[in-house]
Amino acid sequence: MIEGHGDDSYKYNRPITANFSSNIYGKADLSALKAHLCDCIRGSGMQTPGDCLSSYPEPEPYTLEARLAARHSLTDDAVCVTSGATEAIYLIAQTFRGTHTAILQPTFSEYADACRMHGHRVVSLYRLPDEKENYLLPKEVRMLWLCNPNNPTGSVIEKELLVKLIERNPQVCFVIDQSYEHFTLELLFSPAETMAWPNVLLLHSMTKRYAVPGLRLGYVTGASNLLHRLRTNRMPWSVNRIAIEAGLYLLEHDIDNFPDITVYLQETARLHTALENIGGLEVWDTATHFMLIRLRSGKASALKDYLAEAHGILIRDASNFDGLDERFFRIATQTPEENDRLVKAIEQWFAEE
Repeated sequence: MIEGHGDDSYKYNRPITANFSSNIYGKADLSALKAHLCDCIRGSGMQTPGDCLSSYPEPEPYTLEARLAARHSLTDDAVCVTSGATEAIYLIAQTFRGTHTAILQPTFSEYADACRMHGHRVVSLYRLPDEKENYLLPKEVRMLWLCNPNNPTGSVIEKELLVKLIERNPQVCFVIDQSYEHFTLELLFSPAETMAWPNVLLLHSMTKRYAVPGLRLGYVTGASNLLHRLRTNRMPWSVNRIAIEAGLYLLEHDIDNFPDITVYLQETARLHTALENIGGLEVWDTATHFMLIRLRSGKASALKDYLAEAHGILIRDASNFDGLDERFFRIATQTPEENDRLVKAIEQWFAEE
């Protein structure tokens, strides 16, 4: 994992009171989940038998996989639960070690990091083939990584285009990371839809969906033969007992105060407009709750330090994404009050420059 991921408030002496750097919704009410997990630690309320701390979890998280499979109308062998979507990324790279891999950039850096760790020949793409190219990928490519919705741009690839790419390139394994699938109104693949293709793996993030990054919960859906290959490389007990209990609880009870996505994206659009009106910023269009922004002058690192130290506001310096430069930063929409704070603070930074 490279230096420079979001949520690095530990670098600053001043307390961060508005965190725009992480794409996780920070206002979810997790009180019921926390109470349940406390009961589990005390030895009561378990959804699977046994002591939560003093006994091992299932060697593979069979029970949670079965619940997720039922949720998505899949067979149990079409779901592979992992310790966060990041474990899934590294597990896929390990399973298909040495593959000639393409990654649509700019995007999450862990795809390239994981692939290089496991001997892939990695190339970057900055556009997908279109109708004029018969939707054909470079002939040497055997795996393509797509983040959809994409981090950090917030863009979504049209479903129709993805179908054509998958069907015209049957020799390519498509790894489609849908970690932010609950934060867009655009049409995306359902796990059941992709069962028709033997060359598609979908990544899902309970971490993002339920705002529980400390628990590390993700899963992969896809054809059973592909997931069988992943399981042969999955470390026993990779998903801990508390995380499994949390996953089972959340599938049954959900959480309170998760945003109405329509309202949340309306607030994102309001923030987008307010930032554009400042001047000096190029604000990229987005189909989700986070957006990429480019300073017309100055460095994103300087703006980040100013906002943290002068205002207790944290943003994500995006200069370390492949294809982006030192002027890019990313933010995720917060409450209207926090969003207004951010706009005013950036205005002050420009006034003082």
